[in-house]
Amino acid sequence: MRHRRALAAGASLLALAAVGACSSGSGHSAAELKVSGAYIPQPALADMAAGYFTVTNTGGTDATLTSVTSGFAASITMHSTTDGRMRTAVSFDVPAGGRLVLSLGGNHLMLMDLKRKPLAGEKVSLKLHFRDADPITVPVPVKPAGYQPGK
Repeated sequence: MRHRRALAAGASLLALAAVGACSSGSGHSAAELKVSGAYIPQPALADMAAGYFTVTNTGGTDATLTSVTSGFAASITMHSTTDGRMRTAVSFDVPAGGRLVLSLGGNHLMLMDLKRKPLAGEKVSLKLHFRDADPITVPVPVKPAGYQPGK
């Protein structure tokens, strides 16, 4: 009986060691995401707006932006722009040590069926949902129509 308990205890310790090795064994740190430069230009239409921001990943693991939600819009779609053609995107990658940029003329968000037209000076809360990382809630300032960062 004593021998069986010793074997069971040894097996438990090996299992715990294996779990620890699997969770940290790759040497990669988790995705560490930070959002910057977020803004929504005051839209011309009352029911639709665009959104832009940069997500920087200083961690050692890739992350994927899978959706964006907000109580301010009935739906938010992600769009990629390649060769001047806009397409709905299912997700955007945020590579380890890299960044995802959503910008005017490039990849962006479309906020549809707004509760009301947002005005310059207000903030709209967006929740970014990721695969392999926790969601991030971002207070996004509404900028005047025609706003261009850095100008």
